[in-house]
Amino acid sequence: MTTLVCHACGTPISYAEPVPRDGECEKCRADLRACRNCRHWNPRLNNECNETEADSISDKTRRNFCEFFYFSREAFTGSPGGVDAQKSREAEARRKLEELFRKPAKPEADEE
Repeated sequence: MTTLVCHACGTPISYAEPVPRDGECEKCRADLRACRNCRHWNPRLNNECNETEADSISDKTRRNFCEFFYFSREAFTGSPGGVDAQKSREAEARRKLEELFRKPAKPEADEE
């Protein structure tokens, strides 16, 4: 029997399949029904998905409605207790907001 694990932190999953769309890791609260936990996830591809008919998903760590989702049986490859998924999402959101509302740099006045 293969053990399913959260690919954000490596914690064994207690959900039976199919994993519900709102399923979260009990340890790091990361969404489980997300591209990163799917057997089709492939970071080497342009859209990061082996399934050619799947819709493009921008955030691979967030839950989605992909009809091709099937929980990956691959071993955990990250570092246990590494990045907390919620803090990672908050940091990414803050970075995007700061980039969006950043004031343009003032051109330096020519000195003569």
